[in-house]
Amino acid sequence: MRIAVYVPLLLSLLAPLGARPLSERCEPRLATWLLTASALVLGTATTISLGLLAITGLIRFPQLAGLGHWSAHTAQRDDPAELSVALIAGLLLGATVLMAARMLWRRARTLATAALEAACMPAEDGLVVIEDEAPNAFAIPGLPGRVVVSTGMLHTLDEAERHILLAHERAHLTAHHYAFVALTQLGAAANPLLRPLATAVTYTIERWADENAAIATGDRERVARTVGKAALAAHHAPARTPGAALGILGRRTPLAAAGPVPRRVAALLAPPFGRHPVLAAATATVLVAAVLSTADAAQDLHLLLVSVGAG
Repeated sequence: MRIAVYVPLLLSLLAPLGARPLSERCEPRLATWLLTASALVLGTATTISLGLLAITGLIRFPQLAGLGHWSAHTAQRDDPAELSVALIAGLLLGATVLMAARMLWRRARTLATAALEAACMPAEDGLVVIEDEAPNAFAIPGLPGRVVVSTGMLHTLDEAERHILLAHERAHLTAHHYAFVALTQLGAAANPLLRPLATAVTYTIERWADENAAIATGDRERVARTVGKAALAAHHAPARTPGAALGILGRRTPLAAAGPVPRRVAALLAPPFGRHPVLAAATATVLVAAVLSTADAAQDLHLLLVSVGAG
């Protein structure tokens, strides 16, 4: 436990370094899955590590050790962590639990609001057209979800570009991109060091939707032009649509405004990315190391509790 308990914390420092390469060199769908898994696993592992360290501090106090029939004297002698480290871990654990709970409550409330709004919207084939001169389009998850497009956006795009827009927004719904965003944000709430992973996912889901639109239309260059055109239109006309404030996939046009547009356009003009097995293998190695080290630290704590109980 002296080393294993700190491994997830160390990996959390290193993981953000891989966020940019994964998002820019790996196929978007795979990149999204890898980033989401990384945020969840590392966020969970670091929370458990903090909990393990905090417990080693608690059993040093006779009043608390007595609750578990442990020997505080033996714990003070055999405890692998300094008391100051355990106390800091306890404080960080409390902050982590509060931030994660707050994030879950806000996200659940937002998704519930989105589902209710989507259910109340009259739609034709899942499409809702609203009267608004501001070019805007977004996807609202629900049962079923809705793609909302303003008349301003429809007037900005030609017929082929409208098909691209709808293919992009529907990809957000069919692939449940809001869930990937929520899960990575949960991991980042548990461990703020993982925020670059959550930021990268907001980009990779847009790239994922871009690629789906390119497959649906068979014209990557046309999709790239549509992304740029919609971006310019949205830039000159701030979104005023109430539904956009839900913030499920972005406050403005997800097709145009979520994620750095020049990077998305450049990726569409280049050949499709591959799965990049080296990056995937490196990510898997980090996650396995985090899981194994956490399990090892938990086993060491179990042995410690057995020994102090015997003492």
